Amino acid sequence: MGNWQNIRIEVEDKVAVLTIDHPPVNSFNRQVITELEAALDELLADDGVKAIVITGGGERAFVAGADIPEIKDLFEKAGADEAAAFVERGHRTFLKIERASKPVIAAINGFCLGGGMELAMACHIRICSDRAMLGQPEINLGIIPGWGGTQRLPRLTNKGKAIELILTGDMLSAQEALRLGLVNKVVPAQGVLKEAKRLARQIASKSKFAIAAALRAVTEGLDLPLEEGLRKEADQFVVLRDKEDPREGINAFLEKRPPQFKDQ
Repeated sequence: MGNWQNIRIEVEDKVAVLTIDHPPVNSFNRQVITELEAALDELLADDGVKAIVITGGGERAFVAGADIPEIKDLFEKAGADEAAAFVERGHRTFLKIERASKPVIAAINGFCLGGGMELAMACHIRICSDRAMLGQPEINLGIIPGWGGTQRLPRLTNKGKAIELILTGDMLSAQEALRLGLVNKVVPAQGVLKEAKRLARQIASKSKFAIAAALRAVTEGLDLPLEEGLRKEADQFVVLRDKEDPREGINAFLEKRPPQFKDQ
């Protein structure tokens, strides 16, 4: 694995835990997002990793937004091209997560704001501490979310509520986020990483080909008309006929034993 200043990675049982460790609140700057993208590239290419958990270092924050002095420079010193490049870097990195063939789970262990919220929304599943607070507070700085917040928030909740949150900058409690469908599960703060890893291990026990096919069908089909989405699903279903794992899974069911998938 790479040697990064702000990223730590641990791999166990085919589950990688990627920790963003940029004290005091794990804020994003150019270096952090660059390291995050590089770390993701390595993990997505590693055949020994079948699921990824992303969390924040310490107990205070998952990621509490962007580095404000750097944002200040973007608006006061940088040209339009440099500002656009900063936005595009975030878009590119988070699209890699959303389009990944491996499940990426956000373990939201504290404040999840701004770019941190946008990172969490790009993940496939979100496990949230009961003490976490989530939001897109960019409007309070006179700007808007720039790394996908205006697009993913209304897709994950609903248009009216998303607009309210973006225009007010209000934060959500973990329980409110659960009610809106923004997070999958809320657990006690001390158990958020444990639960995310448990879920990641459960998924990693399945066939990597079935995991990738399911993610591809959902991700590629979600924004299509239903009939086109169904064709995407059918394509992914048929692709699995050439793999050994479906035969193992079906035979294991008929023989009343746990399947032993070999990712073949």
